[in-house]
Amino acid sequence: MIKRNTIKLADGTVLPAIGQGTWRMGDDPSVRSEEMAALRLGVELGMHVIDTAEMYGEGLSESLVGEAIQGIREEVFLVSKVYPHNAGRNRIITRCEQSLRRLKTDHLDLYLLHWRGDIPLAETVEGMEKLVQDGKIARWGVSNLDTKDMEELLSISKGSNCAVNQVLYHLGSRGIEVDLMPWQTERQIPIMAYSPLAQGGTLRREITGNETVKAVAEKHDITPLQLMLAWSIRNGQVLAIPKASKEEHVILNAAAYEVELTEDDLNELDLAFPKPDHKVPLEMI
Repeated sequence: MIKRNTIKLADGTVLPAIGQGTWRMGDDPSVRSEEMAALRLGVELGMHVIDTAEMYGEGLSESLVGEAIQGIREEVFLVSKVYPHNAGRNRIITRCEQSLRRLKTDHLDLYLLHWRGDIPLAETVEGMEKLVQDGKIARWGVSNLDTKDMEELLSISKGSNCAVNQVLYHLGSRGIEVDLMPWQTERQIPIMAYSPLAQGGTLRREITGNETVKAVAEKHDITPLQLMLAWSIRNGQVLAIPKASKEEHVILNAAAYEVELTEDDLNELDLAFPKPDHKVPLEMI
């Protein structure tokens, strides 16, 4: 049996393998209370990692999170991300401070470069290290960087301090398993998986409607989406951050912690949704 429900950062920090994403949360004032309640319930159920970004609603998501975690900040591992064009040596300081104000906190547990832009990585790392030195962030990482970008990052001074790389990963998008995931595993840099349930639409319907997926889910008395989430964290190398803006979805996500997939389950899912047999470009949404 395979059961993995935590991941470990290089500095020894142990985190639950399922956290909470917040993309598009905070956009609609009419459901603000419902979204805040969902986030707080998620923390109560053990999903202590909350991921947001200055890009999400141009600060609306951060403001929502900041309000939601009042009184429970010490229980939350708080993550936000900086726009690439704001990741320069000095600008990144200002943007981080703005995020902190919206989040109503004095520090982030993790701050990520949202994707690679025109700012040299060395300059971004310098800014990140200054934020660590000043106590505004505890650690930093990146998002949407492929293997060559990661190799470049680790070749520069202090680049090896990168804590995580957040990328798209789910049962229907397995390209990172070819080279990026093994490369990071070797260097103790966990994957943060965004959209582990795939975005709603054709692809998600293709996965959840697959006969193998339905059969394995039924075997474990769970939904196909819960199976997708349990699958994403199966190897102890991935921290998945599904978004759930309703309490009933939060409860379903948290229950995926307890799912134990067998080797037979994994082999069947591999046949239904095999990983590529060659390097493919990093997928992004």
